[in-house]
Amino acid sequence: MQFGMPTLIENKTLTENVELCSRLGLNFIELNMNFPEYQIDKLENADYFINAARNKGLYYTIHLDENLNIADFNPLVAEAYLDTVRRTVDVAKIFLCLLEDKELPMVINMHMHHGIHITLPDSKVQMYERDFDSYIHSFEAFREQCEKWIGDSNIRIVIENTDGFRAYEKKAVEFLLESSVFGLTWDIGHSKATKEIDVPFILKHEDKLIHFHIHDGSEEPPKNHLALGDGEIDLRERLEKARVLNARCVLETKTIAALEKSVDYLRNRGML
Repeated sequence: MQFGMPTLIENKTLTENVELCSRLGLNFIELNMNFPEYQIDKLENADYFINAARNKGLYYTIHLDENLNIADFNPLVAEAYLDTVRRTVDVAKIFLCLLEDKELPMVINMHMHHGIHITLPDSKVQMYERDFDSYIHSFEAFREQCEKWIGDSNIRIVIENTDGFRAYEKKAVEFLLESSVFGLTWDIGHSKATKEIDVPFILKHEDKLIHFHIHDGSEEPPKNHLALGDGEIDLRERLEKARVLNARCVLETKTIAALEKSVDYLRNRGML
């Protein structure tokens, strides 16, 4: 199995993340585009990233900005996000050279943006649910564009569960999964913190599940991004699922200490 780490806020440079990843014996770093140092204009300095990783025998996956919203009603905003994805795909094509296992795809992880809601006296109305035709049309165009941008490159855009897929999002995700360039990420901590409401949907599309975010969590109170062993998740079951599917696993803790503890947890059980 291939295990990686996220970019951590305690590490202010790529070098610090690379050194930590190498010291812990992990395989890759998931570059988080929510950080200023991993914005698209920075990633396009690809030689810098490639040299840093190659010197340590590492590679990258990419996590798109969690605010990415390709269905935004403002066409100028939506176009900026689409262009971000296009340019990220171009970077991913360059990063492919770092992958030793050519069977495993380079992955670009994305969230589904819920959109805004309007609060009424007795309910909340999700605007994407109300204007579903416009919403799904955006994803039709998005899928077509991603297929064109990726072409025959071994790259997958993988959709992550967060705080529970909305009904309209499930329809959009299922539409995307009809294409070979899309897949799923199972974030097991988010899943636990939302009382596993996304599990039936994820398992329904298990054949598209190629990426995992691994961290511990609890239902009451809802917590995630805990070090492995600090929560309530049946980690052996989830890791076995990842192994069977030959999926990559990001140990998605938020601190160095929690990451180190998670690595020790895996090593002590012969999983790493």
